[in-house]
Amino acid sequence: MLCYVLSYDEPTPLIDPATQGQLKEAIADCIGADQTILDQLREEIRPLGLSTRRIQPRATTSISIVGTDGGNNQLHFDPFLIQLVRVVDSSDNEYCLEAISPTTPIEKLNERQFGRDGAPNTALGEMMRFLGVHTLPALSHMIRPTASANPISPSWVQVYRELVEWAIVFAVLKKDFGTDTLIVCDGLLRSKVFAGDLFQRLLQGMLARIEEQWHRCRRRIYLTGVAKRSKVLSRYRLAMALEGVLQTDYPAYVEIPRDVEERAYVWSEFARGDDRAGAGGEGNKFVGGKMFLVKFGGHRRDPIWPIDIFVPQAGEAHTILGALLADTINGFPVPHYPRCLQKAHESAALVEFDFDILQDFIYEGVRASLKGDAAILDVFQLQDADPSQQRYG
Repeated sequence: MLCYVLSYDEPTPLIDPATQGQLKEAIADCIGADQTILDQLREEIRPLGLSTRRIQPRATTSISIVGTDGGNNQLHFDPFLIQLVRVVDSSDNEYCLEAISPTTPIEKLNERQFGRDGAPNTALGEMMRFLGVHTLPALSHMIRPTASANPISPSWVQVYRELVEWAIVFAVLKKDFGTDTLIVCDGLLRSKVFAGDLFQRLLQGMLARIEEQWHRCRRRIYLTGVAKRSKVLSRYRLAMALEGVLQTDYPAYVEIPRDVEERAYVWSEFARGDDRAGAGGEGNKFVGGKMFLVKFGGHRRDPIWPIDIFVPQAGEAHTILGALLADTINGFPVPHYPRCLQKAHESAALVEFDFDILQDFIYEGVRASLKGDAAILDVFQLQDADPSQQRYG
Protein backbone atom coordinates (compact mmCIF):
# COMPACT_ATOMS: atom_id res chain seq x y z
CA MET A 1 0.00 0.00 0.00
CA LEU A 2 1.33 3.45 -0.92
CA CYS A 3 0.83 6.31 1.51
CA TYR A 4 1.23 9.89 0.35
CA VAL A 5 1.75 12.62 2.91
CA LEU A 6 1.47 16.34 2.16
CA SER A 7 3.65 18.44 4.43
CA TYR A 8 2.59 21.98 5.28
CA ASP A 9 6.20 23.04 5.84
CA GLU A 10 6.54 23.77 2.12
CA PRO A 11 3.17 24.83 0.66
CA THR A 12 2.33 23.08 -2.61
CA PRO A 13 0.46 25.10 -5.29
CA LEU A 14 -3.06 23.72 -5.66
CA ILE A 15 -3.43 25.08 -9.22
CA ASP A 16 -0.73 24.76 -11.85
CA PRO A 17 0.31 27.92 -13.80
CA ALA A 18 -1.54 26.93 -16.97
CA THR A 19 -4.78 26.37 -15.09
CA GLN A 20 -4.26 29.64 -13.19
CA GLY A 21 -4.28 31.53 -16.48
CA GLN A 22 -7.51 29.87 -17.56
CA LEU A 23 -9.10 30.56 -14.20
CA LYS A 24 -8.03 34.21 -14.28
CA GLU A 25 -9.61 34.64 -17.71
CA ALA A 26 -12.83 32.91 -16.61
CA ILE A 27 -13.11 35.16 -13.53
CA ALA A 28 -12.56 38.25 -15.67
CA ASP A 29 -15.36 37.11 -18.01
CA CYS A 30 -17.73 36.61 -15.07
CA ILE A 31 -16.97 40.05 -13.67
CA GLY A 32 -17.45 41.65 -17.07
CA ALA A 33 -20.80 39.91 -17.54
CA ASP A 34 -21.94 40.92 -14.05
CA GLN A 35 -20.83 44.55 -14.29
CA THR A 36 -24.45 45.60 -14.73
CA ILE A 37 -25.23 44.17 -11.27
CA LEU A 38 -22.72 46.49 -9.61
CA ASP A 39 -24.05 49.40 -11.67
CA GLN A 40 -27.55 48.59 -10.42
CA LEU A 41 -26.40 48.41 -6.79
CA ARG A 42 -24.72 51.80 -7.16
CA GLU A 43 -27.90 53.27 -8.60
CA GLU A 44 -29.96 51.87 -5.71
CA ILE A 45 -27.62 53.22 -3.05
CA ARG A 46 -26.76 56.58 -4.65
CA PRO A 47 -29.76 58.50 -3.16
CA LEU A 48 -28.56 57.64 0.36
CA GLY A 49 -25.59 59.94 -0.12
CA LEU A 50 -27.98 62.88 0.23
CA SER A 51 -29.56 61.39 3.37
CA THR A 52 -26.40 61.07 5.45
CA ARG A 53 -26.66 62.76 8.83
CA ARG A 54 -24.01 63.70 11.37
CA ILE A 55 -24.21 62.28 14.91
CA GLN A 56 -23.59 64.35 18.02
CA PRO A 57 -22.89 62.51 21.31
CA ARG A 58 -25.61 62.72 23.95
CA ALA A 59 -25.39 61.86 27.63
CA THR A 60 -27.71 58.93 28.35
CA THR A 61 -27.30 55.81 30.45
CA SER A 62 -26.79 52.77 28.21
CA ILE A 63 -27.28 49.17 29.27
CA SER A 64 -27.03 46.02 27.21
CA ILE A 65 -28.61 42.60 27.74
CA VAL A 66 -26.75 39.61 26.34
CA GLY A 67 -27.11 35.84 26.52
CA THR A 68 -24.28 33.32 26.36
CA ASP A 69 -23.61 31.97 22.91
CA GLY A 70 -24.29 28.22 22.82
CA GLY A 71 -21.40 27.81 20.40
CA ASN A 72 -19.00 28.92 23.12
CA ASN A 73 -19.65 25.83 25.25
CA GLN A 74 -16.50 24.01 24.17
CA LEU A 75 -16.64 21.19 26.67
CA HIS A 76 -14.14 18.35 26.21
CA PHE A 77 -16.59 15.74 27.43
CA ASP A 78 -20.34 16.19 27.31
CA PRO A 79 -22.27 13.11 26.12
CA PHE A 80 -25.58 14.83 26.90
CA LEU A 81 -24.91 18.10 24.95
CA ILE A 82 -25.73 20.20 28.01
CA GLN A 83 -25.92 23.93 27.36
CA LEU A 84 -26.16 26.86 29.72
CA VAL A 85 -28.79 29.52 29.20
CA ARG A 86 -27.35 32.57 30.92
CA VAL A 87 -28.42 36.16 30.41
CA VAL A 88 -26.66 39.14 31.99
CA ASP A 89 -26.45 42.88 31.43
CA SER A 90 -23.55 45.29 31.11
CA SER A 91 -23.71 46.01 34.86
CA ASP A 92 -23.05 42.31 35.56
CA ASN A 93 -26.59 41.65 36.76
CA GLU A 94 -27.61 38.06 36.10
CA TYR A 95 -31.22 37.50 35.05
CA CYS A 96 -31.19 33.83 34.10
CA LEU A 97 -28.97 30.80 34.63
CA GLU A 98 -30.18 27.31 33.79
CA ALA A 99 -28.84 24.15 32.20
CA ILE A 100 -30.75 22.28 29.50
CA SER A 101 -29.99 19.69 26.85
CA PRO A 102 -31.70 18.83 23.55
CA THR A 103 -33.38 15.89 25.28
CA THR A 104 -34.77 17.92 28.18
CA PRO A 105 -38.53 17.20 28.23
CA ILE A 106 -40.47 20.22 26.99
CA GLU A 107 -43.15 19.51 29.58
CA LYS A 108 -40.52 19.91 32.31
CA LEU A 109 -39.44 23.26 30.88
CA ASN A 110 -43.08 24.38 30.85
CA GLU A 111 -43.36 23.55 34.55
CA ARG A 112 -40.29 25.67 35.37
CA GLN A 113 -41.98 28.79 34.10
CA PHE A 114 -45.00 28.67 36.43
CA GLY A 115 -45.70 27.88 40.05
CA ARG A 116 -48.35 25.52 41.31
CA ASP A 117 -50.78 28.41 41.55
CA GLY A 118 -50.18 29.26 37.90
CA ALA A 119 -48.26 32.46 38.65
CA PRO A 120 -45.11 33.02 36.58
CA ASN A 121 -41.84 31.92 38.18
CA THR A 122 -39.57 33.36 35.48
CA ALA A 123 -39.34 36.23 33.04
CA LEU A 124 -40.25 33.76 30.29
CA GLY A 125 -43.32 32.70 32.23
CA GLU A 126 -44.33 36.35 32.63
CA MET A 127 -44.00 36.92 28.89
CA MET A 128 -46.01 33.77 28.14
CA ARG A 129 -48.80 34.90 30.45
CA PHE A 130 -48.84 38.33 28.79
CA LEU A 131 -49.14 36.68 25.37
CA GLY A 132 -51.84 34.31 26.58
CA VAL A 133 -49.98 31.04 25.97
CA HIS A 134 -49.32 28.29 28.48
CA THR A 135 -46.82 26.03 26.73
CA LEU A 136 -43.57 26.55 24.84
CA PRO A 137 -44.88 24.84 21.66
CA ALA A 138 -47.72 27.38 21.66
CA LEU A 139 -45.17 30.19 22.04
CA SER A 140 -42.89 28.98 19.25
CA HIS A 141 -43.57 26.63 16.35
CA MET A 142 -39.86 25.72 16.48
CA ILE A 143 -40.23 23.99 19.85
CA ARG A 144 -42.17 20.75 19.61
CA PRO A 145 -43.31 18.33 22.31
CA THR A 146 -40.76 15.58 22.96
CA ALA A 147 -41.55 12.49 20.91
CA SER A 148 -39.32 9.52 21.69
CA ALA A 149 -40.02 7.90 18.31
CA ASN A 150 -38.47 10.77 16.34
CA PRO A 151 -34.87 12.07 16.28
CA ILE A 152 -34.46 15.21 18.39
CA SER A 153 -32.94 18.27 16.74
CA PRO A 154 -30.68 20.27 19.09
CA SER A 155 -31.54 23.54 17.31
CA TRP A 156 -34.55 24.18 19.53
CA VAL A 157 -32.19 24.99 22.42
CA GLN A 158 -31.03 28.10 20.56
CA VAL A 159 -34.67 29.05 19.98
CA TYR A 160 -35.36 28.67 23.70
CA ARG A 161 -32.34 30.88 24.48
CA GLU A 162 -33.66 33.60 22.16
CA LEU A 163 -37.11 33.45 23.76
CA VAL A 164 -35.53 33.88 27.20
CA GLU A 165 -33.58 36.92 26.00
CA TRP A 166 -36.71 38.60 24.63
CA ALA A 167 -38.55 37.80 27.85
CA ILE A 168 -35.84 39.44 29.94
CA VAL A 169 -35.84 42.59 27.80
CA PHE A 170 -39.62 42.70 28.31
CA ALA A 171 -39.20 42.27 32.07
CA VAL A 172 -36.47 44.93 32.33
CA LEU A 173 -38.79 47.49 30.74
CA LYS A 174 -40.99 47.18 33.82
CA LYS A 175 -38.31 48.12 36.37
CA ASP A 176 -37.75 51.64 37.75
CA PHE A 177 -35.11 53.72 35.97
CA GLY A 178 -33.24 56.56 37.65
CA THR A 179 -32.34 58.32 34.40
CA ASP A 180 -33.21 58.28 30.72
CA THR A 181 -31.87 54.95 29.51
CA LEU A 182 -30.94 53.32 26.22
CA ILE A 183 -31.40 49.53 26.17
CA VAL A 184 -29.10 47.93 23.60
CA CYS A 185 -29.91 44.42 22.35
CA ASP A 186 -27.35 42.12 20.80
CA GLY A 187 -28.69 41.76 17.26
CA LEU A 188 -31.42 43.32 15.20
CA LEU A 189 -34.93 43.82 16.60
CA ARG A 190 -36.36 41.00 14.50
CA SER A 191 -37.37 37.43 15.22
CA LYS A 192 -38.87 34.44 13.47
CA VAL A 193 -39.10 32.14 16.48
CA PHE A 194 -42.50 33.32 17.71
CA ALA A 195 -45.69 31.63 16.56
CA GLY A 196 -48.31 33.58 14.62
CA ASP A 197 -48.53 37.25 15.56
CA LEU A 198 -47.08 36.79 19.05
CA PHE A 199 -43.92 38.77 18.28
CA GLN A 200 -45.93 41.80 17.20
CA ARG A 201 -48.04 41.52 20.35
CA LEU A 202 -44.86 41.40 22.41
CA LEU A 203 -43.57 44.55 20.67
CA GLN A 204 -46.85 46.29 21.46
CA GLY A 205 -46.40 45.28 25.10
CA MET A 206 -42.89 46.72 25.08
CA LEU A 207 -44.18 50.00 23.67
CA ALA A 208 -46.85 50.15 26.37
CA ARG A 209 -44.22 49.70 29.10
CA ILE A 210 -41.97 52.34 27.55
CA GLU A 211 -44.86 54.80 27.45
CA GLU A 212 -45.76 53.91 31.04
CA GLN A 213 -42.21 54.83 32.10
CA TRP A 214 -42.72 58.32 30.71
CA HIS A 215 -46.17 58.84 32.21
CA ARG A 216 -45.21 57.44 35.61
CA CYS A 217 -41.59 58.52 36.08
CA ARG A 218 -40.89 61.01 33.27
CA ARG A 219 -38.10 58.75 32.03
CA ARG A 220 -37.31 58.23 28.37
CA ILE A 221 -36.50 54.60 27.64
CA TYR A 222 -35.13 53.83 24.20
CA LEU A 223 -34.76 50.41 22.58
CA THR A 224 -32.26 49.52 19.89
CA GLY A 225 -30.38 46.52 18.52
CA VAL A 226 -26.84 46.41 17.17
CA ALA A 227 -25.69 43.69 14.78
CA LYS A 228 -22.16 42.76 13.77
CA ARG A 229 -23.23 42.00 10.21
CA SER A 230 -26.22 42.24 7.92
CA LYS A 231 -27.16 41.05 4.44
CA VAL A 232 -27.98 44.66 3.60
CA LEU A 233 -24.48 45.85 4.48
CA SER A 234 -22.87 42.87 2.75
CA ARG A 235 -24.82 43.52 -0.45
CA TYR A 236 -24.18 47.26 -0.64
CA ARG A 237 -20.78 47.72 1.03
CA LEU A 238 -18.79 48.12 -2.21
CA ALA A 239 -21.48 50.26 -3.83
CA MET A 240 -21.51 52.53 -0.76
CA ALA A 241 -17.74 52.97 -0.94
CA LEU A 242 -17.90 53.79 -4.66
CA GLU A 243 -20.74 56.29 -4.14
CA GLY A 244 -19.16 57.87 -1.05
CA VAL A 245 -22.01 56.90 1.30
CA LEU A 246 -20.86 57.28 4.94
CA GLN A 247 -17.36 58.20 3.72
CA THR A 248 -17.25 61.14 6.13
CA ASP A 249 -14.67 62.62 8.48
CA TYR A 250 -17.18 62.58 11.34
CA PRO A 251 -19.63 60.09 12.91
CA ALA A 252 -22.66 59.70 10.65
CA TYR A 253 -25.67 57.55 9.85
CA VAL A 254 -28.11 56.90 7.06
CA GLU A 255 -31.62 55.44 7.20
CA ILE A 256 -32.16 52.42 4.96
CA PRO A 257 -35.42 52.43 2.98
CA ARG A 258 -37.52 49.30 3.28
CA ASP A 259 -37.35 48.56 -0.44
CA VAL A 260 -33.54 48.56 -0.29
CA GLU A 261 -33.70 46.17 2.65
CA GLU A 262 -36.08 43.82 0.88
CA ARG A 263 -33.75 43.45 -2.10
CA ALA A 264 -31.03 42.11 0.22
CA TYR A 265 -33.08 39.28 1.74
CA VAL A 266 -34.19 36.05 0.14
CA TRP A 267 -37.31 36.21 2.31
CA SER A 268 -38.48 39.81 2.04
CA GLU A 269 -40.79 39.49 5.06
CA PHE A 270 -37.69 39.78 7.29
CA ALA A 271 -37.45 43.39 6.07
CA ARG A 272 -41.15 44.23 5.86
CA GLY A 273 -42.11 46.56 8.68
CA ASP A 274 -45.49 47.98 9.54
CA ASP A 275 -44.94 50.77 7.02
CA ARG A 276 -44.65 48.32 4.10
CA ALA A 277 -47.43 46.10 5.41
CA GLY A 278 -49.72 49.11 5.57
CA ALA A 279 -48.99 49.84 1.92
CA GLY A 280 -50.87 46.74 0.84
CA GLY A 281 -48.24 44.06 1.45
CA GLU A 282 -48.38 41.02 3.70
CA GLY A 283 -48.76 41.69 7.41
CA ASN A 284 -45.62 42.31 9.48
CA LYS A 285 -44.86 39.39 11.80
CA PHE A 286 -41.11 39.45 12.27
CA VAL A 287 -39.80 43.03 12.23
CA GLY A 288 -39.64 45.37 15.21
CA GLY A 289 -36.88 47.72 14.09
CA LYS A 290 -36.08 50.33 11.46
CA MET A 291 -32.60 49.79 10.04
CA PHE A 292 -29.87 52.41 9.98
CA LEU A 293 -26.27 52.02 8.86
CA VAL A 294 -24.05 53.86 11.30
CA LYS A 295 -20.38 54.87 11.46
CA PHE A 296 -19.31 55.95 14.94
CA GLY A 297 -15.71 56.76 14.06
CA GLY A 298 -14.34 60.04 12.74
CA HIS A 299 -12.45 58.58 9.78
CA ARG A 300 -13.68 57.59 6.34
CA ARG A 301 -12.65 53.95 6.67
CA ASP A 302 -14.02 53.34 10.16
CA PRO A 303 -16.39 50.35 10.47
CA ILE A 304 -20.08 50.63 9.63
CA TRP A 305 -22.63 48.83 11.81
CA PRO A 306 -26.23 47.78 11.04
CA ILE A 307 -28.50 49.11 13.79
CA ASP A 308 -32.23 48.64 14.35
CA ILE A 309 -34.17 51.31 16.19
CA PHE A 310 -37.51 50.31 17.71
CA VAL A 311 -40.02 51.30 15.00
CA PRO A 312 -42.15 53.64 17.18
CA GLN A 313 -38.94 55.50 18.11
CA ALA A 314 -37.42 55.73 14.62
CA GLY A 315 -38.23 59.44 14.54
CA GLU A 316 -35.84 59.91 17.48
CA ALA A 317 -32.92 58.28 15.69
CA HIS A 318 -30.68 61.33 16.20
CA THR A 319 -31.09 61.15 19.99
CA ILE A 320 -30.70 57.38 20.17
CA LEU A 321 -27.64 57.22 17.93
CA GLY A 322 -26.14 60.17 19.80
CA ALA A 323 -26.42 58.14 23.02
CA LEU A 324 -24.82 55.17 21.29
CA LEU A 325 -22.02 57.39 19.99
CA ALA A 326 -21.22 58.52 23.53
CA ASP A 327 -21.03 54.86 24.56
CA THR A 328 -18.67 53.95 21.70
CA ILE A 329 -16.09 56.64 22.46
CA ASN A 330 -14.43 54.37 25.02
CA GLY A 331 -15.16 51.17 23.12
CA PHE A 332 -12.67 48.45 23.99
CA PRO A 333 -11.32 46.08 22.77
CA VAL A 334 -13.37 46.76 19.59
CA PRO A 335 -13.10 50.46 18.71
CA HIS A 336 -16.17 52.40 17.61
CA TYR A 337 -18.50 49.68 18.91
CA PRO A 338 -20.85 50.14 21.90
CA ARG A 339 -18.95 49.62 25.13
CA CYS A 340 -22.08 48.46 26.97
CA LEU A 341 -22.43 45.56 24.53
CA GLN A 342 -18.78 44.62 24.96
CA LYS A 343 -19.10 44.73 28.76
CA ALA A 344 -22.21 42.54 28.63
CA HIS A 345 -20.41 39.99 26.46
CA GLU A 346 -17.51 39.96 28.90
CA SER A 347 -19.92 39.28 31.74
CA ALA A 348 -21.82 36.58 29.84
CA ALA A 349 -18.76 34.75 28.53
CA LEU A 350 -17.82 31.52 30.26
CA VAL A 351 -14.07 31.73 30.78
CA GLU A 352 -11.71 28.78 31.17
CA PHE A 353 -12.23 28.49 34.94
CA ASP A 354 -16.01 28.45 34.47
CA PHE A 355 -15.65 25.69 31.87
CA ASP A 356 -13.46 23.65 34.21
CA ILE A 357 -16.11 23.84 36.92
CA LEU A 358 -18.88 22.96 34.46
CA GLN A 359 -16.82 20.05 33.13
CA ASP A 360 -16.35 18.74 36.68
CA PHE A 361 -20.11 18.97 37.27
CA ILE A 362 -20.72 16.86 34.15
CA TYR A 363 -18.18 14.24 35.22
CA GLU A 364 -19.79 14.09 38.68
CA GLY A 365 -23.26 13.73 37.18
CA VAL A 366 -22.20 10.99 34.79
CA ARG A 367 -20.27 9.19 37.56
CA ALA A 368 -23.36 9.20 39.80
CA SER A 369 -25.52 7.80 36.99
CA LEU A 370 -23.04 5.00 36.20
CA LYS A 371 -23.07 3.68 39.77
CA GLY A 372 -21.12 0.36 39.64
CA ASP A 373 -19.44 1.28 36.35
CA ALA A 374 -18.09 4.60 37.67
CA ALA A 375 -14.52 3.26 37.68
CA ILE A 376 -14.64 3.07 33.86
CA LEU A 377 -15.20 6.84 33.77
CA ASP A 378 -12.09 7.40 35.89
CA VAL A 379 -10.01 5.44 33.37
CA PHE A 380 -11.73 7.30 30.54
CA GLN A 381 -10.68 10.68 32.00
CA LEU A 382 -7.02 9.66 31.85
CA GLN A 383 -7.18 8.85 28.15
CA ASP A 384 -6.08 11.45 25.63
CA ALA A 385 -9.15 12.61 23.71
CA ASP A 386 -7.03 13.76 20.75
CA PRO A 387 -3.74 11.82 20.46
CA SER A 388 -3.02 13.49 17.13
CA GLN A 389 -2.13 16.68 19.00
CA GLN A 390 1.11 14.99 20.11
CA ARG A 391 2.59 15.70 16.70
CA TYR A 392 2.87 19.35 17.73
CA GLY A 393 4.80 18.54 20.91
